Amino acid sequence: MLEDSANRLDAKGKTHLQRVREAAHRMARLIDDLRELAQVSRTDIRREDVNVTDIVESIAKELRGRDPQRNVELIVAPGLRAEGDPRLIRIALQSLLENAWKFKGKRPRAVIEFGAASANGQNAFFVRDDGAGFDPDHAGGLFAPFQRLHRAAEFPGTGIGLATVQRIVRRHGGRVWAESAPEKGATFYFTL
Repeated sequence: MLEDSANRLDAKGKTHLQRVREAAHRMARLIDDLRELAQVSRTDIRREDVNVTDIVESIAKELRGRDPQRNVELIVAPGLRAEGDPRLIRIALQSLLENAWKFKGKRPRAVIEFGAASANGQNAFFVRDDGAGFDPDHAGGLFAPFQRLHRAAEFPGTGIGLATVQRIVRRHGGRVWAESAPEKGATFYFTL
């Protein structure tokens, strides 16, 4: 209607149609995210040796291609490998890196780091950013579907990404957790 009948609509009518269009796009994204969440819960896991560094570098290239004007430095530790399902690991990493990219806050320049660290005697991977961060007192449901710690107007999203990450990590027998402070960035850790 906006394309075919825009000249017959007043400003109020155009605004209403634009709101309907945006809501339909949000609903489509939500349906896609829910479908992916359900799919990662049912998919058989194919365990193999995975070059995690290569996956992260591939995702970083995609992010830069989609948003070339962003000034984001991505530091990726070399040679990181894991045992797991490469497709599911990619989905989890994509979600974590897209969040870090999105939540860079109002800063003109951002740094995102991917690496590994020891956590309670286990090797854990991490995605760290210097973005908006969040109040750890409100992080109880961080990995639950539809939970958001920021308003949708500030940062777009459906609230499904971290729930998907948690499901993938748990299916691999691992765990995921986060550390953060408001305006101090966030670090998401996970084991497989």
